[in-house]
Amino acid sequence: MDSAERIQAAAKFLLQSPPGEINDVLNDVRNIISDDDSLQEGVLPALQEYNLAQFIIADVPGSEHQSIISEAAKLDGDDNRFLDPRSKTSFRFDHLSLEASDAQPVEPDADAEPFRAALESSTLAYLNSHFHEGVASVFATPGSSSTFTIQVVANKYNPSNFWSGRWRSAYIVDLEAKTISGKILVNVHYYEQGNVQLETNHTLTVPLPPAITPANATASASKLLALIEEEEGKYQTSLNDAYTEMSEKTFKALRRALPLTRSKIDWDRVLGYKLGAELSASKGVFAES
Repeated sequence: MDSAERIQAAAKFLLQSPPGEINDVLNDVRNIISDDDSLQEGVLPALQEYNLAQFIIADVPGSEHQSIISEAAKLDGDDNRFLDPRSKTSFRFDHLSLEASDAQPVEPDADAEPFRAALESSTLAYLNSHFHEGVASVFATPGSSSTFTIQVVANKYNPSNFWSGRWRSAYIVDLEAKTISGKILVNVHYYEQGNVQLETNHTLTVPLPPAITPANATASASKLLALIEEEEGKYQTSLNDAYTEMSEKTFKALRRALPLTRSKIDWDRVLGYKLGAELSASKGVFAES
């Protein structure tokens, strides 16, 4: 395998990195490639794709909050410049160092901003209630005063207990079509004495009641977030039910309660067993089966 093929394989590994572990994966592939300059150039597109898809968060220069890096935040004409509608600024983002810089003021759309700001306020209130370490961004669609994007990401990294997780949700609010269309994605990685990953992808479409209108921005935004809260609550419940089903039925059906000898093995003493003697003593058991 030549250098180009190794870098291509490394890029695929990066795109599959579990939440919060991309630096570990990157350090591992550095040892394989042994050429930092070629690696950086070769995997940068994969890092950009990963950061956008995973809703990586950035500290907004000059502000005390964080903003989501995503396709919705990307400014036209510059792949490395992103909008933070909350502070009404744009900033340059380095996909390798994950640092934001060069903040510049941005003038929001005067027609869309009142409803966008109301949506943002309700989204942040919802975030504080359900995602204590979450980040949210609310965008107005360029050229439209009736279409908005709500994005939420919440990360939990617990390497000392060998697990990490990420919740992502994104919703497009269309006031003309009277719909919310969205997607919820959950990624969990557990790696103590094994390697188990959960990836879910749940899509939904919810009709908006007639009372939700731009003219009544504050009340409408509150009702919108109540609909999102209900849908996310139902999905969380379905995940919990699925885990209970797997734990109590599916996994139990995959294993025997006891081995064929009908006696439990003392695994702490297994190295001291005289296997020949044990097998001889068990002949009668196996002969009857």
